[in-house]
Amino acid sequence: MLTISQALALAQQRGMDLVEVAPNATPPVCRVTEFGKYKYEQTEREREARKHQHANKVKEVKLRLNIDQHDYDFKLKHMFEFLAEGMKVKISLQFRGRENAHPELGQQLMQRVIRDSDGAGKPEVPPKLIGRSIHMMLAPVKGAAKKLKELEKEDEDSQEPVAS
Repeated sequence: MLTISQALALAQQRGMDLVEVAPNATPPVCRVTEFGKYKYEQTEREREARKHQHANKVKEVKLRLNIDQHDYDFKLKHMFEFLAEGMKVKISLQFRGRENAHPELGQQLMQRVIRDSDGAGKPEVPPKLIGRSIHMMLAPVKGAAKKLKELEKEDEDSQEPVAS
């Protein structure tokens, strides 16, 4: 613990600056260092912190009313991956042409998605018909990563070669 005048004298003696590190602390904390070096280290820490943040927390999966089973399974797998990473998933179902006459089929498909994603995600925003599309938002559940591992294990078991 030094007084301000003693700390300034020590900094000038060493040819450095007195930099206030924690102004809100009691007493305020200062460091004897070069100001340019301090600012550079501070920006590097901020850049590193930004690198570890998830920039995009919402992923979108687009479906069609007449989706094939394989395509549906593939998109469902992607949903599980996103949910396992802690991201929200927005599911959009587009209607085109004559499909607009049967919005109940779209609601059935959305309910199927909710049933199949049970355990990995829960509906945060229920399916809503807006214009020519139905949208819904799924939020991750804590055991989503576990459910994804179970699915991958099932896929590996089904892909084992059959001995002839």
